[in-house]
Amino acid sequence: MALRSFGHMLQYGDVSTRRGVPLALALLNVSHPEQSAVDVLSKLSHDPDVATATNSIMAMGICGAGTNNSRIANNLRALASYYSKEAGLLFAVRVAQGLLHAGKGLLGFSAYHSNRALFCPVAAGALVAMTHAFLDFKGLILGKHHYLLYLLIAAAAPRMLITVDEELKPLPVTVRVGAAVDTVGLAGKPKSITGFQTHTTPVLLGHGDRAELATDEYLPVTSVLEGFVILKKNPEYVPPVQS
Repeated sequence: MALRSFGHMLQYGDVSTRRGVPLALALLNVSHPEQSAVDVLSKLSHDPDVATATNSIMAMGICGAGTNNSRIANNLRALASYYSKEAGLLFAVRVAQGLLHAGKGLLGFSAYHSNRALFCPVAAGALVAMTHAFLDFKGLILGKHHYLLYLLIAAAAPRMLITVDEELKPLPVTVRVGAAVDTVGLAGKPKSITGFQTHTTPVLLGHGDRAELATDEYLPVTSVLEGFVILKKNPEYVPPVQS
């Protein structure tokens, strides 16, 4: 529904309205490079209006922030050569490339945490303030207020899952990583993930992914497996008998 509304704004809206659409798309897909949104942003990045093109480039950086998405990376490389003689637009491309490869793929941006169950108003405020600053990219970011880019740090969060023991030493364990399933209101003990793959920690969690321990050998101190998780030995664990 939102994409349909944005399409109407791009088709019938004036110039100032068109400038805000890429940033609105970015807020809907922070660190989640959905193909339909990336297609729209890629098309708008060649817009004749410089502000619209700049906002589209920065929106691509926010959409792919920390994901190392190959499609966005190729688009930004092409834009870097396309705008090689435009200093402002080239700077926007470099910033977007930095966001795309944030933390070498270990860092993401989100207003939600704890399996997307809790909303962080500080992180949401940082993202909204950042997009507002991009509305006047030439006057603020290219001017004397480039430090406003640091607002994004308030929304940064690690994308990896690292397990440690009670002495905070690395403890590699087997985990299952898959797409999260909403289990609210379901009876019994329904599966919390689907289409999972088995990995050994540390692992990277994508947008909408959830992890769970593959065995009962260790018990997590927290119910949410993301970031750094402390594990303790399960006193009731019985190792399987090998025949």
